[in-house]
Amino acid sequence: MHNQAVSDHHITWKPLENFGLTHNFWTIQAETLVSTWFILGLIILFSWYVSRCFKNENSLVRWAIVEYVRLFKDLVQQSLKSCPINHLAMIGSFFTYILMCNTIQFIPWLEEPTKDINTTFALGIISFLYVHGSSIKVNGFWHYLQHYFEPFFIMFPLHVVGNISTIISLSFRLFGNIFGGYIISSLYNSLLSGSAVLQTLGLVSGLNFIIFLIFGIAEGMIQAFVFTMLTLTYLSMDIAPDDDEEQTIKS
Repeated sequence: MHNQAVSDHHITWKPLENFGLTHNFWTIQAETLVSTWFILGLIILFSWYVSRCFKNENSLVRWAIVEYVRLFKDLVQQSLKSCPINHLAMIGSFFTYILMCNTIQFIPWLEEPTKDINTTFALGIISFLYVHGSSIKVNGFWHYLQHYFEPFFIMFPLHVVGNISTIISLSFRLFGNIFGGYIISSLYNSLLSGSAVLQTLGLVSGLNFIIFLIFGIAEGMIQAFVFTMLTLTYLSMDIAPDDDEEQTIKS
């Protein structure tokens, strides 16, 4: 899958061109790759810094991280009726990584990896594999497979299509919103760049800050939260016990 609209005016790499593989599928977006690895580097460095801060019980950073994790703990607890550490780590990592991908454009020369359909499609696949892998682990392979044939055998193709469609839904929702915001911001910046008067008006009126706030921080946080909550919802539908099961266990 490849975002042709972006590749037309951005740097691309064709590492397998010498082997005759020149199709868009084998093309790498340079900006996406650089921004992605920059974000991963930031996460690693910040994780190292946080681990050092945790040695100090009075550290403000320690308190902030604990409260940040507690937010996701509450979400997982409400959705799954419990809070396994692996699910907590996955949901928290999804939100943190996608949020950074959605807002990294405020660092000069970097662009949002999530405005590239390849990135969002990969995230959709990861979400899909994690949810269904967890379902198999919790329910067992045969129980997982039986649900594809409920209530009738002929429902199998519909269940398969329905599950695979979650990948498309997650990836295209995230891509569409971030890429749309990118287009609007680009048009706005292009409009201002052609006139010193418009640049001054945008700065004095606060319109620049509003565009920055809406299509940068706010949209980035909302889309990261939506993707994370949808993943958690799919996970809870597959592994969380039903109310009837909970009553049986308690009794």
